[in-house]
Amino acid sequence: MSYADRDKYGIYQRNSGASSSPGPGPALMGADTLIGDSVVNASEEDLGDIKEIMLDMQTGQVAYAVLAFGGFLGVGEKLFAVPWGALHLDTVNHRFVLNVDKARLKSAPGFDAGAWPDMSDIQWAKQIHTFYGTNPQQPGTPSMGPSTAMGGMVSGGAGSMSGAGAGSMQSGAATGSGTGGDLGNLSGGTGSMSGGKKDIGGSNI
Repeated sequence: MSYADRDKYGIYQRNSGASSSPGPGPALMGADTLIGDSVVNASEEDLGDIKEIMLDMQTGQVAYAVLAFGGFLGVGEKLFAVPWGALHLDTVNHRFVLNVDKARLKSAPGFDAGAWPDMSDIQWAKQIHTFYGTNPQQPGTPSMGPSTAMGGMVSGGAGSMSGAGAGSMQSGAATGSGTGGDLGNLSGGTGSMSGGKKDIGGSNI
């Protein structure tokens, strides 16, 4: 189920007519619509779905998206805190892309429901960011665009994601250039896309 399917208030609705409002997405997104979004990798493998979005209450930024992966009908599934900047928002298929091998994700630092870690712990955060190749000192924003093409997947040792910086996935993908992770700046700056893709004003949400 995509964020457009959960749009209860018409956030992403595009009406015809010159006077109609284009809506705020995808530069501004409703947090409630993102929970439940499917997550795939660049090979179109299903990696699960978003269960929660974690806000840093001291900075107002989004810190992590909590991904549920594995199990059957919710039984036996594991939860993974994915740095917000490690994700790519596919604005055509209305889903997230995470550049990690499905087999590799099984070895990612995870936790069980009911046994959440202390996400403010510096050592815990360092472990998470090392695995996904992001920088804990520079919280990033998801890249964004009409594509699933991204840099090399995390498939080897921890932190081996090629072309990944804090909030900067490249190799032809639309890239959010900002370093803030707040919901009001999901794209890292409206229209700030690189890698040869169109300005977000010309893409679908």
